[in-house]
Amino acid sequence: MKTAHSTQTHVPMINAARLSTRLHAMAQIGATGNGGVNRQALTAEDTSGRRLLLEWAAGRGYTSAVDPIGNLYIRRPGIRPELSPVMTGSHLDSQPTGGNYDGVFGVLAGLEVLETLDDFGVATERPLELVVWMNEEGSRFSPPTMGSAVAAGAIPLDRALATLDRNGVNVGEALAMQMAELPPLAARPLDARGYAYIEAHIEQGPILEDENCDIGIVSGIQGLHAYQVEVRGAEAHAGTTPLRHRKDALVAAMSLIARIRSEIADPLDVLRFTVGKFEVAPGASSTVPGKVTFLIDLRHPDPEHLAQTGAKILRLCSGQVENCGVSAKVLLQSTPVQFDEKVVAVVREATARRQLKSMRMISGATHDAKYMAGHTPTAMIFVPCEKGISHNEAEHARDEDLAAGAQILCDAMLAVMSVEKN
Repeated sequence: MKTAHSTQTHVPMINAARLSTRLHAMAQIGATGNGGVNRQALTAEDTSGRRLLLEWAAGRGYTSAVDPIGNLYIRRPGIRPELSPVMTGSHLDSQPTGGNYDGVFGVLAGLEVLETLDDFGVATERPLELVVWMNEEGSRFSPPTMGSAVAAGAIPLDRALATLDRNGVNVGEALAMQMAELPPLAARPLDARGYAYIEAHIEQGPILEDENCDIGIVSGIQGLHAYQVEVRGAEAHAGTTPLRHRKDALVAAMSLIARIRSEIADPLDVLRFTVGKFEVAPGASSTVPGKVTFLIDLRHPDPEHLAQTGAKILRLCSGQVENCGVSAKVLLQSTPVQFDEKVVAVVREATARRQLKSMRMISGATHDAKYMAGHTPTAMIFVPCEKGISHNEAEHARDEDLAAGAQILCDAMLAVMSVEKN
């Protein structure tokens, strides 16, 4: 058996057909019938996806463990098990109308790396570890990247476990239900530190396709702030209450959102402001809305600009709007992150050796790699997705691009073992 503890001249070739087959199999779990999936965190569909992945891993003899927030760890042993692992990973959960590649590609590309090394008889000095992060999307439980944030200490475990979905089920309850449906797993503490972490992902944007590039060498992630805003009015009869007497929370919320958009407008179109979740109560056609709750997603690559804009939003979301009370709370304040230049260089060199066209880029989307970067040398690999469409059932990536990304992941995970840490 060949040993890999430094960069190899000839590295194993991943099995592109196997990767494609696995992606199609996972796409059947939570399939919507419109080309995408609904596999939200800690649902029955998410549990089925994890169970299938664990079956594939067990079939190759890999060990699996879970930490208290539900992150899964699948390990291929190294010659020296006491050494910290080279890690990769992503997520299996999706948006309610999600695509077949967001997150799942990174998970299955990581599994493909482990299996490819088995196929070629390559023994690595360090263990290799695939992580499946819990609740990256934040669609059922807010905020996003919850599993990696808790593992990194950015969100307290008890706070995360107490987070409620819209039906009043908390993360702890949902996680217990999931664990009851999975095979027995070893317990792992909340510590995801490794020697290096490299995450593969579809770009979720149009840049690579526009530039006709095969690989995006990701050097960092822009910052993300998430806020929950509550507008409190008064319920009233829709047929008998004159407009001048109403405290319509929906009207106030719409006015507030328009004012925020106007006051934070960015002529350079770098700032990203999104209201993606909006709930009206009591939700009856004949009742004036008494309460509206909505979530704000705010992103920018410059930490100062992000902080200033966030502070402005919090000021606007306090006091009174259209005779209704308004308050806001911070769900997440994640600053921009720069990845480790040595690991980024490993990805760049692996891409050059394969003679693939690449470009250096910043990720507009937030990924679990953001939290890993705080304590483990980290980088990311992007592959193109058609028309940049993501978080959409029409999301699509070509098999050849996915195979290229998985191959660079394999090459880089082997090569990074020879890189000395700072």
